[in-house]
Amino acid sequence: MACLKTNPLIEELRTSDRNEDSYVSQRKRWLSSIVMKLLAAVSLSSFVISMGLVWSPDSWAGSPQLQKRPGFERGVVQVGDEAPNFTLRDLAGNVVSLSQLRGKVVLLNFWATWCGPCRVEMPAMEQLYRTLPRREFEILAVSTDPQGAAVTRPFQREMGFTFPILHDSEYRVGLTYGARSIPITFMVDRRGIVRQKIFGARDWDSLEARDLIHELMKS
Repeated sequence: MACLKTNPLIEELRTSDRNEDSYVSQRKRWLSSIVMKLLAAVSLSSFVISMGLVWSPDSWAGSPQLQKRPGFERGVVQVGDEAPNFTLRDLAGNVVSLSQLRGKVVLLNFWATWCGPCRVEMPAMEQLYRTLPRREFEILAVSTDPQGAAVTRPFQREMGFTFPILHDSEYRVGLTYGARSIPITFMVDRRGIVRQKIFGARDWDSLEARDLIHELMKS
């Protein structure tokens, strides 16, 4: 059996061709992997958009969260809209719903213990609350403090407030109402319609504020 002698130059060229083929194959696999990852990213983005999932920078929990928008855009409660119903607990642990106050004028105030303007306006809210009849008027002070009653109870005792303090620790109701800054107040009439949307602190014991509330009581 004869042995075939291989030309070194030919063998070198064959080796070079094999190395080049291997390099091309690796490049193709790498490019294919990049394309697949891009397609996966595009598909995920399309899914997120179609499902209405957005990152909410307004979350007060301190970290980004994915939140699914409801049928209506968050933060569009305006004058003339029906006030969205909600159910929260007060300092005593009792469940309070906005709907159960239908027939009364409601001062719905979003606040927090760390909010300076909130603390300034609340004594006037207390004076107003003590002088108006409970059968016609109610205040719901919705705290957005993440710590809940742990911080609102000492504050309530210190200030001597008697109006209901509710807890929206996860800020769900606040987002529904679009309370992106506090304090913010919604005046809700007897039929559950938002009649006033007031940004910032106000003197609720003033003649102007009392006239507004008495006007709503007459409607």
